[in-house]
Amino acid sequence: MTTVTKKPDCCDEIEDVQNIEDKRQIAIDKVGIKDIQHPVKVSDRSSGEQNTIANFNMYVNLPHQFKGTHMSRFVEILNQHEEREITVKSFRHMLAEMIERLQAESGYVEMAFPYFVNKEAPISKVKSLMDYQVSFIGEITNESTNVMVKVVVPVTSLCPCSKNISDYGAHNQRSHVTVTVRADSFIWIEDIIDMVEEEASCEIFGLLKRPDEKYVTEKAYDNPKFVEDIVRDIAARLNDDKRINAYTVESENFESIHNHSAYALITQGF
Repeated sequence: MTTVTKKPDCCDEIEDVQNIEDKRQIAIDKVGIKDIQHPVKVSDRSSGEQNTIANFNMYVNLPHQFKGTHMSRFVEILNQHEEREITVKSFRHMLAEMIERLQAESGYVEMAFPYFVNKEAPISKVKSLMDYQVSFIGEITNESTNVMVKVVVPVTSLCPCSKNISDYGAHNQRSHVTVTVRADSFIWIEDIIDMVEEEASCEIFGLLKRPDEKYVTEKAYDNPKFVEDIVRDIAARLNDDKRINAYTVESENFESIHNHSAYALITQGF
């Protein structure tokens, strides 16, 4: 009878250099992988889920005694979540899994992705997709876990001063309002988008017919707001939302009569 000897796994034959003791006695705050793209599924208020492509940054701390971290484990974690829907709750679990698998004390994951909403024009009712830049940001430090949702919402803002001093017309601009929230309970991405668009001079759309253009132009003219007005009005909405325990709201207005932007920021709870 022939005895078959099992060959050792190839990894068992290769030295694990990352675990070699480092003599410099200097810890590293963040080490990992940056700018890796991966397909994901995220919760969608209208259709249940949405497929998109996310850009990930994933880091852990590295104690002074270790030479390196195991970079391949970050990618393995992403692959394991490829078929699952990613929510704030599951994102929190992925963060905890990363800490455990890499035997780290602290960790950071940022997942940025385009998110699409099918919007209906105000008069013609024609539908078109609007894209928003969304990020899930998670961090574990000192056994405390924080997960934030960040949404960039493009809107129209119209200057109250220009309207007041002009015999006709007023200058307006496209603005980017960025809202970052930490929530105690589930919140839809669309809920954040709605808050911002409702407090802007006017929301914007992917496709408009002529009657729609007339409507949005006149709506913005009837609803002028400084950059300060925009962040204050959105902050008031966030203050009243019991789901949210911390937020940052910022607006950058890309001025149409200046070669600079107007900017304002409010932060609460962080």
